Parts: sequence; structure tokens; C-alpha cells
Amino acid sequence: MDSQAGSAKGMAGRLWGWPVAILVGFPIGGLIADLAVDGVDSVGAALVAGLIAGAIFGAAEWFALRQWASWLWIPATSAGMAVGLTAGAALVDYGVGRDDLALMGAVTGLGVGVLQAIALVLAGHQISTALLWAVANPPGWALGWFVSSYVISRNIDERWPNFGASGALVFGLLTWLLLAVLLSRSSEAPRATGAAAQ
Repeated sequence: MDSQAGSAKGMAGRLWGWPVAILVGFPIGGLIADLAVDGVDSVGAALVAGLIAGAIFGAAEWFALRQWASWLWIPATSAGMAVGLTAGAALVDYGVGRDDLALMGAVTGLGVGVLQAIALVLAGHQISTALLWAVANPPGWALGWFVSSYVISRNIDERWPNFGASGALVFGLLTWLLLAVLLSRSSEAPRATGAAAQ
């Protein structure tokens, strides 16, 4: 148990760039996508904004994860964001109430999480690791929007495609810890299998 905790702690240190990538990538991706579509208020706007924002923060995330994930993380994040945001925003009829934002966030997180999970499996990670990542994303995205709804209204009033810096900070820190545990467990599994085979 101590070795697992130590391994996760060591992985968290190696993943220090993850929360930074989230904190920088989300606001920049959201801003550029908002400049392109001027608010997520239709299917077309959601699709385009999702592709743009997802590509930008997906690239930032991949830069932090490049040792553990392939470049497929970027298109997976972009496509997942586009599909998830399009479905989520339509589901809440482009509403901006807290309940709407949380539901839209959960659906967006589902799209992003599932496609990122596929990218993790293609990069050689265990299916269980990828599945846990996919399951954790919807509540993480919902929480990000919920936090942002209490801190800043600009992103909400202008119908940005993703939550702002306050939500990104919470999302980044929580997923940083989760990734540290998941990736340390995933990297230990091949060693354990190899040791059992000897």
C-alpha cells in the first residue's frame, strides 16, 4: 500500500504540467472558440466551438501528458468536445442556469472522457484505467461549470463552450490527482505481469 501511495506521489510530481495546461488551455481555448462563433447558441456554433476549444486545450493537455499519451489525444479531445458540447447544449436548449450548465458539462465531459479513454487504450494503457478516466470526466466537467457559475458570469452570459479559469483550476487539480493514481497503477501493471512470468 505504501509503495502504491509513493508511486502515485511520484507520478503526481512528474505530471506537474497537467494543472498548468488545464489552467492555461481552457481559458485560451474558450476565448478563441468564442471569438470564432460568438456564443454557443446553435448546433453549428456548438460543433465549431467544440472543435476549436477541444483542439486547443487538448494540445495543452497532450503536452503535459506526452510521455504517457500519443498525439491522438488532441483529435480525440477535439472530437469529444465537439460531440459532447453539441449534444449537451442542445439537451438544455442552450440555457445558462446552474442546472443547465452542470448537465451540459456532464454531457460534454462524457464525450471528451470517452474519446480520451480510447486514446489512452491506443497508447497502451489498461482498459480499466481508461474506463475510470471516462467515468470521472462527466462529474469533473459538471463541477467545473458549477464552480465557474459562482465565480464569474462573463463566460456564462456570453455562452462560452467551456468553463473559465476558476472551474479549470478545480478540474485541473482534481484530475491531476486522479491521473497520478491511474497512470502509476497502469505503469506498474506491466512490471507486475513481467515479474509473475519469471
